[in-house]
Amino acid sequence: MTLNSAQIDKFYDKAYSWLIVAVPNILVGILVLVIGLWLIKLVSKWLHSGLSKHEIDPSLKPFFISLTIIVLRILLVICVMPIIGIEMTVFSVLIGGLGVAAGLALSGTLQNFASGVLILILKPFRVGDNIIAQGQEGTVTTIEIFYTIVTTFDNRTVVIPNSKLSNEVIINISLQGSRRLDIELKFNYGVDFEEVKSMINATIDSSENLLKSPERRIGIAALDADGYKVSIAVWLQAHGYRDAQLAFQEKLMNNLKSGSIKLPGMPTA
Repeated sequence: MTLNSAQIDKFYDKAYSWLIVAVPNILVGILVLVIGLWLIKLVSKWLHSGLSKHEIDPSLKPFFISLTIIVLRILLVICVMPIIGIEMTVFSVLIGGLGVAAGLALSGTLQNFASGVLILILKPFRVGDNIIAQGQEGTVTTIEIFYTIVTTFDNRTVVIPNSKLSNEVIINISLQGSRRLDIELKFNYGVDFEEVKSMINATIDSSENLLKSPERRIGIAALDADGYKVSIAVWLQAHGYRDAQLAFQEKLMNNLKSGSIKLPGMPTA
């Protein structure tokens, strides 16, 4: 098939018309793209300096900056495409469909992500805190975007999705720095309370792991038919609470046994 001069002229006319219309748009699109990328670079530097001045978790900073930059670049490309003459109808339908599919597939993951961001920003607990959550008690060793790792006191590693932590009750047992130890002992009415109280006070004074403030509380908690109950409330450091509890209870029992105080169940001399 041969082309005559009329067809060639018609082709050149259409090509010339397309160049006249399209080339300026392409140049403007390229210019907008370059300026946009430059502005995004400035935003990236501003985010780096701005986030460094605030107390934001180090693991959240790079993720937040990367996410922001990616979103801005996608928006920039979407803005440039109509300028250079690319129809957005097909892309809009495609992006919408992918968005719906991704949202359904990643709903749980996105929920964990949002919860992780809230935990890192609001800080209901930090790495090193002792918490009770999801029936587990232990020390927080790692806070990630999607999950939190807790090491229990018997050395088990528990991985908890962040959505569980943001929607359920969390007991932070070390946030206040101290915890109260409550002990209740029962004595028969033949045992003098003042003598018991004096021996308990002496044990507390000689224990190194107990806090002087808040003040201790020692008193009669209940009067039963077969004896009275003595309530002891002392304060310990939140970290190392269990070790201090065991040491104090052992020392208290030994001191009472070595004195003239008869504990319940002890054989009569």
